[in-house]
Amino acid sequence: MVLRHAFVVPMTTERELVELAVLGEEHGWDMVLSWEAVLRHDAWVALGAAALSTSRIRLGTMLTPASRWRPWDLARVVGSVDRLSAGRVTLGVGLGAPNGNWLAFEPDEGRAQRARLVDEVLEVYRGLLTAGSRGDYTHEGERYAVRPVTDIPPLDPVQRPHPPVWVVGALVPGRDRQRSLERAARWQGVVPAVVTPGQEDGSTPLTPSLLRDLLGRVRAERERLGLPWEGYDVVVEGDSHGGFGDIRGPAAPWEDAGATWWVESWWDLPPGPEGLAELRRRVRLGPRR
Repeated sequence: MVLRHAFVVPMTTERELVELAVLGEEHGWDMVLSWEAVLRHDAWVALGAAALSTSRIRLGTMLTPASRWRPWDLARVVGSVDRLSAGRVTLGVGLGAPNGNWLAFEPDEGRAQRARLVDEVLEVYRGLLTAGSRGDYTHEGERYAVRPVTDIPPLDPVQRPHPPVWVVGALVPGRDRQRSLERAARWQGVVPAVVTPGQEDGSTPLTPSLLRDLLGRVRAERERLGLPWEGYDVVVEGDSHGGFGDIRGPAAPWEDAGATWWVESWWDLPPGPEGLAELRRRVRLGPRR
């Protein structure tokens, strides 16, 4: 599979995201990604606007903290952007990292509870969008109960059975059971990470060697579930301009290790006119293929 290239739009306004999505489409990018933050902007409103201003480039999030969503609301907004874009949306999901903005409005229930919620939210998301206009999906879970919709029928998504989902999958070296990777294997793509218990922030830099190990485990789990490996997305987030994070370009070693997407994450760029000008410059350069 040919490596595809995306970029995350960092600290901008909604209108600027739409402008950058149009610019990205003009300069050969395969996807533009927004992100979710409490009270800053609505990623899905901005992506809906971008959908109507573009015709080819894919649209998505990096990332959506699914545990903070009611699953029917998540299915509704993703389905809306899927229809507006004629089937170009991908939902990127993580457990979410509680910060001051998050904790200003609600407490953190803890990582284990967030993980259980992500599983349940995604299961209901899948069920509702797969049922689509039939409206006959039911669910009885730990947090949510769903009954068939009998009054106003839902709309079908363009991408069937539902818009694809990428899930963060964290390899924990030395651990036999890899629950995070099992979660990612059930969906349409993995955003790889490495977690080493006992480290100050819990994270370890991803390397091509660790990526191969991680993907071997994900692939084995998909085989166990009877799911195909062909078409499964492997999403490596880096910065080929050398500013942010531990993963730098070029992307070729990551492609050799199994990556199918290279996502440019330029979080070191400041908000405001100077950062926006540099964003435009980098997007105009196009993917570093």
